[in-house]
Amino acid sequence: MQVTSFPYRLATLRRHRNVTLPRTRVCGEAELGPRVPGLPEAEATGSSISSPVSGQEWPCPPAVDEHQSRLSGPSCAPAAAMETRQRRPEELGLLQALSARSGADSPRAAPTPPGPELSGETAWCIGSQVALPFLLAGLGLSGAGLLLHYFQHWPVFTEMKDLLTLVPPLVGLKGNLEMTLASRLSTAANTGQVDDPQEQYRVVSSNLALVQVQAAVVGLLAAVAALLLGLASGQGLDVVEAQVLCASSVLTASLAACALGTLMVCIVVGARKLGVNPDNIATPIAASLGDLTTLSLLAVVSSFFYRHRDSQYLTPLVFVGFAALTPACVLVAKQNPPVVRILKFGWFPIVLAMLVSSLGGLILNKTLSRPQFRGMAVFAPIICGVGGNLVAIQTSRISTHLHLWGTPGVLPLWMKKCWPNPCSTFCSSEINATSARILLVLVVPGHLAFFSIVSLLEGQSVPSERTFVLLYLLAGLVQVTILLHLADVAVRLAWRRALDPDDHCIPYLTGLGDLLGTGLLALCFLAHGLLQTGVQPGGPLDPAPGPS
Repeated sequence: MQVTSFPYRLATLRRHRNVTLPRTRVCGEAELGPRVPGLPEAEATGSSISSPVSGQEWPCPPAVDEHQSRLSGPSCAPAAAMETRQRRPEELGLLQALSARSGADSPRAAPTPPGPELSGETAWCIGSQVALPFLLAGLGLSGAGLLLHYFQHWPVFTEMKDLLTLVPPLVGLKGNLEMTLASRLSTAANTGQVDDPQEQYRVVSSNLALVQVQAAVVGLLAAVAALLLGLASGQGLDVVEAQVLCASSVLTASLAACALGTLMVCIVVGARKLGVNPDNIATPIAASLGDLTTLSLLAVVSSFFYRHRDSQYLTPLVFVGFAALTPACVLVAKQNPPVVRILKFGWFPIVLAMLVSSLGGLILNKTLSRPQFRGMAVFAPIICGVGGNLVAIQTSRISTHLHLWGTPGVLPLWMKKCWPNPCSTFCSSEINATSARILLVLVVPGHLAFFSIVSLLEGQSVPSERTFVLLYLLAGLVQVTILLHLADVAVRLAWRRALDPDDHCIPYLTGLGDLLGTGLLALCFLAHGLLQTGVQPGGPLDPAPGPS
């Protein structure tokens, strides 16, 4: 049966006229049921229906033949079209075919294809596109872990304990900002919004300005949260060190957002031109360089401010500069209405995600100084980053899937459950379940590869026993399984409330990934120590030899 755009036109009339369509007429036949209020009568031999809202004339679908009329009744064409709209994308085929059959005047038809069609991706296609960026991201995460292991002995980190608490939320900004930016741009690319050069410039400039505003504000809030958590845990508060911490956090977040945001724009636009789905590659590359860039900037900037902490004008000058820069960025961001909505209402997800990541930073701060947690600084960025990367990929893919096949506020029929069970997330035949299985399969080989790199470079400083490796792999699997299932739930809930999952889900999930990763990693070290010493959980642990 031929697929037409008629159901979409009926849905448009429903939205404008707020009526129900129990029965409708087929063009070329007599009236078969109650007529839609306000919808003009069509001639029996007419070939179009005129919209009472816009005056646009819509061509009627082809008349059905006698055999189809006997099978499906007098209103078979609309009923069959409505049934076709509720089918899964995999059953409908590629989006180009659907658009071609819909007609050039369809309200949902785009002048160009909206990008790589998710329903046309095979498991091999997804895996091949995700694997290489994931491995590159893992190399970056391994480098970030080695850098943190090296930086923890710098004077600024040993003297300012709150700086270690600041590491997870500040590094986690790649999930709050850069990964969210990459997901938004990927969705825009897949829906054809960056094909026009003028529109591309407007989308890119407004998003980069938005990220700058968010980085400055969230960087300052992260420093304040680290100070408050330090006070709550019994540490004192030094005013000079607090100024150094706040200035370092704001400047590091802004510089990292500028560098990584520009990189994300280049990657997404380049992937669009090469015909590669940016959802599969943008977020892993953001993570691969995000941790390295943020950690390096934090160490260098904080050391600079710490050496010049006696200057009375340096840190106030930073605050004044950002106070003047932020309004200019707001003006640039206001040229894009979707970005304006994020600027007004998108603060809660990133602030809450920052607070959740700060709890992981507190765990890191309390464990690094204890000898039985040797190697914690090396593995924390890796396990947190791997979970954040994979869940960001899955969230971005589901979000793009809904933007292509759904309407904000209304879930497609095959995703009607707001609280899917884990079997639906991982074991169904849908394209999102296929990608979830592929991402879960990457966890063990990925962690093994990254663990081997760290062991080769820092063999003396990290535990390499088989028991610890098994516990570490188990922690990584548990973390990613929880995150992928929560991604499926969170995206559906956000879409049901007409919220963009790119902006409202990725920050929560990456922040939760930092907390889960740090907490599970600490449990790995504790369990490994208990198994090695053979003591009960309440007994003391023999200190393991630390790095010389």
